[in-house]
Amino acid sequence: MHLFYTPDLDKQASHYQLSEEESKHAIRVLRLENTDTVQLIDGRGGMYQAEIIDAHPKRCTLEIKSRVFDFQKPNYHLHIAVAPTKNIDRIEWFLEKATEIGIQEITPIISEHSERKDVKIDRLNKVIISAMKQSLKAYMPVLNEAISFDRFISLQKDSDYNKAIAHCEDDEKVYLNQSFAKAQKYLILIGPEGDFSQKEIQQALAAGFHPVSLGEARLRTETAALYACLEIALLNR
Repeated sequence: MHLFYTPDLDKQASHYQLSEEESKHAIRVLRLENTDTVQLIDGRGGMYQAEIIDAHPKRCTLEIKSRVFDFQKPNYHLHIAVAPTKNIDRIEWFLEKATEIGIQEITPIISEHSERKDVKIDRLNKVIISAMKQSLKAYMPVLNEAISFDRFISLQKDSDYNKAIAHCEDDEKVYLNQSFAKAQKYLILIGPEGDFSQKEIQQALAAGFHPVSLGEARLRTETAALYACLEIALLNR
């Protein structure tokens, strides 16, 4: 069944009109017709089944037939703060896979060793939406604007997250899967290709982050971030 992302859909609406872009895709590309059934997701946990009642290529109108709220609602909240990679394709890959596996929030952080200082949120959100549709997720992960490491840490000092930092220094660490309990709020820091600086590591520790290990191998930034997603997903299975 064909799936459309409809973030402005009112939960109690009986009808909905697709945007001009989505209408064109539905009628001209997919060649859908009146009485055909489609699925809608609003990114807020709503999954809807709808029927086409006006197959117009610019303003396709649907009648909502059924709705499910809190569809596959996760029992945890995972927030990964990750330094954007120099090659933007690698962070796009992470966002795609993390969305499919399960993640609720991502913040790009600019640290001392970051090779990329700018992030185009609109472009990355398109990757997230595509992955959400592909994996039949009804919740869209929140992608925050990029923020400096210093500013981000200062905002987290009194937060209610269970906080961890994954770094490459030879300090005493606990494996990530041994650090948390199920059904919690998790915040995990993942550094850039050159790792966090010593100053940044100390800042994080002072703010209540504890050091964790992702294994013996030295992982790329996007691989480390995805590894963390998998560990938390398995913990909450």
